[in-house]
Amino acid sequence: MGVKKMKSRDRKILRLIKIQIALLLLLIAGVTYYYVSGYAKTVSDLKTEANLLVRKSNPNTFRQTETSEVYDINGDTISVLKGEKDVYYITYEQIPEDAVKALISIEDKKFFSHDGVDYKAIARACYVMLKDKEMTQGGSTITMQLARTIFLSNEKTWQRKIEEIYIASELERKYSKEEILEFYLNNVYFANGYYGIEAAAKGYFSKDISELDLAEICYLLAIPNSPTYYDPVVNPDNTIKRKNLILNAMKDDGVISEKLYDEAKDEVISLTRPDSIKNNYVETYVYTCATRALMAQNGFEFKTDFKNDDAKKAYEKAYDEAYNEANKSLFTAGYRIYTSIDLKMQQQLQDSIDQQLEEFTDVNEEGIYALQSAGVCIDNETGMVNAIVGGRSQEVNGYTLNRAFQSFRQPGSSIKPLNVYTPALEMGYTPDSIVIDEKLEDGPENASGKYSGEITLRQAVAASKNTIAWQLYTEITPDKGMSYLKDMGFSHIEKEDYGMAACLGGLTVGVSPLEMAKGYATIENDGYTREPTCISKILDAKGNTIYEVNQEDIKIYEENDARNMTDMLQSVLTDGTARGVSLGDMPAAGKTGTTNDNRDGWFVGYTKYYTTSIWVGYDQPKKVPGLTGSSYPAAIWQDFMLAIHEGKVPAEFKKPAVFTGPQEQEEDPEADLEEGEEPYGEFDEENPEEIPEEQTYQVITQTFDGPEVPEGIIPDNATDVQITTTTEPVVEE
Repeated sequence: MGVKKMKSRDRKILRLIKIQIALLLLLIAGVTYYYVSGYAKTVSDLKTEANLLVRKSNPNTFRQTETSEVYDINGDTISVLKGEKDVYYITYEQIPEDAVKALISIEDKKFFSHDGVDYKAIARACYVMLKDKEMTQGGSTITMQLARTIFLSNEKTWQRKIEEIYIASELERKYSKEEILEFYLNNVYFANGYYGIEAAAKGYFSKDISELDLAEICYLLAIPNSPTYYDPVVNPDNTIKRKNLILNAMKDDGVISEKLYDEAKDEVISLTRPDSIKNNYVETYVYTCATRALMAQNGFEFKTDFKNDDAKKAYEKAYDEAYNEANKSLFTAGYRIYTSIDLKMQQQLQDSIDQQLEEFTDVNEEGIYALQSAGVCIDNETGMVNAIVGGRSQEVNGYTLNRAFQSFRQPGSSIKPLNVYTPALEMGYTPDSIVIDEKLEDGPENASGKYSGEITLRQAVAASKNTIAWQLYTEITPDKGMSYLKDMGFSHIEKEDYGMAACLGGLTVGVSPLEMAKGYATIENDGYTREPTCISKILDAKGNTIYEVNQEDIKIYEENDARNMTDMLQSVLTDGTARGVSLGDMPAAGKTGTTNDNRDGWFVGYTKYYTTSIWVGYDQPKKVPGLTGSSYPAAIWQDFMLAIHEGKVPAEFKKPAVFTGPQEQEEDPEADLEEGEEPYGEFDEENPEEIPEEQTYQVITQTFDGPEVPEGIIPDNATDVQITTTTEPVVEE
């Protein structure tokens, strides 16, 4: 061997020795840090706790649940929330073989060979996380998921993950694989209050799990991965996609044939839910509000505005995880949930919707009434929801979609007060400002096809003039107009909505009746918005208050502009598109909304007491002959509002302060006047309305005791006199 080769070999050996020494030193340093920093004790404590939890467990541990209860505003029980895993608990022998095969193929292929932990899967998940900077693979086995479900929370910390691994290992030592599968399938959450696969089978198909075919079983097993995202009531398309993913995994694993795969993939899934009070409109909304309240209590921060699509996607993923965790506890933690729901008002709103639409009897493929309606009523004093109806009532087995907060539709002209008219008032317009209603070259037409020339802004609002809304929105700009909706928390404002069409209600996704009620309640509340909810407080099983509502007022509009908007919206009911929609002596304000081809009809209005939003249309938008905001929606609104205001004392809205208008002259108006010349023009006591044009005028507000005097004259005994100026001629209506 040559000298050069020997030297080269020696250098390699020396380099290898150095690397080994370095690695050894790193290992020693790591171990030292592990013990010195306290990690060793923490891990040891976690192992001890895990051993104790599993040692104290028995088969009954996986059946336990506590019942939660929900109460209305008067303290009467609305519903009992009990996870039905105890009632519908089934043994391993009762679990279909297809369910076991499907679960293992999609969740844990090595289930029957590992000891509770798949370290390769965990390492792979860590590698992917480091590479993609995102946790896309969980690495959790079925046993680890069971450990988390029964003994732990979904908190993402290294301590919880370590304890989960220890618990899973202990579970595998104490229980058989078949028992672990039994425990898992009886405890996993299938959304909508269904715990366990038997409860889910009865809840979604009104059958025992033994009666379901392969496609239906895979459909159910699609849900637990993310119960919110794969909720078959709200997101059936997502459920179908994951069902097909499970079938494909089973085919790849060789547990089903190509023929069975094709048949199950092509099978049409139809839900047949039991006819019961579970998931009616009140409960659907209450469960959502309670879940969000618990999320807030756990520190989750809600958002509706995102820098980019990636930020939105990350938020939605975090939201789903937090929602699922909080929602599960509703059915097992023994909460006492107190709400603002008034069951009498709830029934009155339901009756108004049912009676006004009773002539429409056509049903869709699921047997649900084709023409639908939804409504929300908010108590203006508290900002809380008193009643929420998500559709017409009928005796039929089927899903219960709560359209009042789960459906989003085009609002038509009912959006104008929120993103056009009130913002215009903030720019200096007044109800008496003159605007020009004329045909626009590149703008919309009025629904009537008629144009009125010079009219006041009040008249434009009352008649719902599209041309005026368009012209004002050009001045306001779409960015500014949409900012008001964003600030109020409208949840589906897309980047495509920042165009001119939004001023007429042309939105990509749309708005919900709940959001519209919130928007109009903001105007009634002097421009301050409050997050609508129905949860007053939540007590835990021991009676401790863990959540209490604290409505935060967030300023959206200026107080005076909100009051002026209310003043104009009263004209809609007396002289405008809703003429005749009266509540008798009770002052009321509101706005109609109708979309293209009469697909959606809206009426949103309020009194000092309540704000109510009503929508009418088809679930799959299509033309409804005769549908306008002033037809069925207004009739439902009027019928309901008359009922809930019966016996209440008529209450006037707060009046706007006297409008002073923008000041064009900042310099002293008397600076260039000749001696004896009046700075504001001559005041004619006989004809006070005949004021010269293109000048600045006085508006005098006075409070005094004594006989009346001509307007414009300040008596000696006047008090609280305010003299302001305006460049607009002052003309009394």
